Amino acid sequence: MRVARPGFVLLVNPLARPDGALRFGVTVTKKIGNAVARNRMKRRLRALAREVLPAEGVAGADHVLIGRENGIERDFALLRQELEAALARAAAGKGDPPRRGGPRGKGAGKQKARGK
Repeated sequence: MRVARPGFVLLVNPLARPDGALRFGVTVTKKIGNAVARNRMKRRLRALAREVLPAEGVAGADHVLIGRENGIERDFALLRQELEAALARAAAGKGDPPRRGGPRGKGAGKQKARGK
């Protein structure tokens, strides 16, 4: 299940852990900026997940936070509110519709022939 917010995208796999354990992961792509900016974003998302997920997370699920460009400048309290709202939507089963087109659309995955 996918829930997008301005600062991040939350992915939740509710069928991941039958023992009820809660796990999370963080990823930030190179589109965000240089290594310093990406690491700062990852630190912010990890801190956010450690604060909010134990109380608000979906039990027995894997949670993945994908950083977006707006997440670096956003206020931490605002990010917390967005994560709580995203988790509530995910727990209710109200994820965003799947993405269409984009880089994974027609012709994606085809590699160019490399000759000498």
